[in-house]
Amino acid sequence: MNGGFVARLDAFRAAEVLADLDVHFARFVAALADSDAPELALAAALVSRRMGDGHVCLDLAEVAGRVALPGVDDGGEAMEPVVAPSLARWTAALRATSVVGEPGEDRPLVLDVRSRLYLHRYWRYEGELARALRGLAAEEAEDLDVERLRDDLAALFPRESGEDPDWQRVAAATAVLRRLCVVSGGPGTGKTTTVIRVLALLLAQNPALRIALAAPTGKAAARMQEAIRATKDRLPLPAAIRERIPDEASTIHRLLGARRGAASFVHDGRRPLVVDAVVVDEASMIDLALMAKLVAALPRHARLVLLGDRDQLASVEAGAVLGDVCGPVPGFSEAAAARIERISGVRVPPGRPAASPLRDVVVLLDRSHRFTSASGIGRLASAVNRGDATAVCAVLRDPMAEGLAWHPASPATAIASAAADEYQAYLALVRDGAPATELFAAFRRVRVLCARRRGPAGVETVNRLAEEELRRRDLVARDAAWYAGRPVLVTANDYTLGLYNGDVGLTLPDPDDPTRLRVAFETEGGGVRRLTPGRLPAHEPVWAMTVHKSQGSEFDRVLLVLPPEDTPLSTRELLYTGITRARTSVDLWADEAVLRAAVGRRLVRSSGLRDALWGEGA
Repeated sequence: MNGGFVARLDAFRAAEVLADLDVHFARFVAALADSDAPELALAAALVSRRMGDGHVCLDLAEVAGRVALPGVDDGGEAMEPVVAPSLARWTAALRATSVVGEPGEDRPLVLDVRSRLYLHRYWRYEGELARALRGLAAEEAEDLDVERLRDDLAALFPRESGEDPDWQRVAAATAVLRRLCVVSGGPGTGKTTTVIRVLALLLAQNPALRIALAAPTGKAAARMQEAIRATKDRLPLPAAIRERIPDEASTIHRLLGARRGAASFVHDGRRPLVVDAVVVDEASMIDLALMAKLVAALPRHARLVLLGDRDQLASVEAGAVLGDVCGPVPGFSEAAAARIERISGVRVPPGRPAASPLRDVVVLLDRSHRFTSASGIGRLASAVNRGDATAVCAVLRDPMAEGLAWHPASPATAIASAAADEYQAYLALVRDGAPATELFAAFRRVRVLCARRRGPAGVETVNRLAEEELRRRDLVARDAAWYAGRPVLVTANDYTLGLYNGDVGLTLPDPDDPTRLRVAFETEGGGVRRLTPGRLPAHEPVWAMTVHKSQGSEFDRVLLVLPPEDTPLSTRELLYTGITRARTSVDLWADEAVLRAAVGRRLVRSSGLRDALWGEGA
């Protein structure tokens, strides 16, 4: 590297190794420091690049002495790969600049003792969130009627299942006894029924309790309230309690009071939420910045209950908060285990020693009531989670594994043809003029999920080919961009229209004028609202969608598509997330070598949050 290194970054941008933002940030930092040190420019470009890839920081130790930027072709002239300096030289060079400070210093970049380089804002988010969560975890709830809690737990969790320990009962007891409770479990492990019982227990303690329900996306919030409404009437709850259980959920952005064009919210540490408890579903989708802002907006006395699946994909933005919060899960302390047993009647063996207060608030639900250990989807998801590629392939080849099909090597045209086969039933209902509510239910029965947006097996390609195949079969109009049945996915929030990233709409004839098309969206309470196509915010067709976009959704049947070549985006967590979106069947389209590589690759994001919550090296 030499003094002209900043100028050389344009070649890496042209080769799409770096994004525009990465290069601009490196130039900005170099100008701010009045330095042409290549160590600084490289670090700035890489920390920006890592943020774009979902990391909270750049771990210099992982890159030092290795190829940091691959060789590229600069207009016909080959440029050699850029090798990062040694860790000692790199950290010394960074600390010598005016823009890199130690933790606590007000500098644009922060370099901690573990050689992790942060944008100052994200270093602050991480530290504030860690301190707040440790504080919440350490606090027990006050003014509890323990005898009432003991009786209510016995009534709401009858010991008929024989499951021991009953982790749902343990989770419910923990959520009432502590100010923080984190419940992680896969699909069908009872998170929804558990949280309804938690709400009932809390309301029995205080009928005037103000409870907010939230989720990261509008789609996840809608599913949360649907699940609560469908479940609470089936549980043995007193009528007075059932009526008080809230069943309206909002996005976290709406709960906090999003401001147009601003990163801050109406509610923060100075203007906290007017609530006594906040319950958040699909917590794995929450990024570091949003979680920090949510926790900062909690009133001093309020409880926080986080629900999610730590094995799912992490958020699209920076951080893997739920995974870091769940940490190593060493098990309850002796004191907490004894108290839970006294109150809930469940004997919880104390775990191995751990200093973090989070050990007494994290509960894992590990028994699926949807997928038995013998079910095809259950066996496949379990093998993926274990990282056992041989077992994954064996399950997929097992003729007794119901609901699974494997297509080891197929072109995108074959995938598109299979998608067209699956959507024929939905389009027949569109053609017959079925009610919109029936059409939404039919469209939700199946979805094609891709690992990435671009490429030969990406969302853009599969969407285009599927639409061409549907036109070829005369299932949709051949010569119109908008046609009856066209599904769309909203990709940007529009607070004026009340449409949010992830909302799905269906293009249907206007009931008042069938010659005109309108895009229908489901509303709270089972209604439908219709908009002209021209009014929609940014959107795209959704015959196929990314696995990331599918989080918070469930479908009867999933066609899961991996790229034909190995890619870092194909990970164990992506596979698990895609597989567990299905209720009854999964068709997996993946080359065996690509599949094995994905099963063996964990999604690891650079962050100091786990260390801050659980201790160094947790």
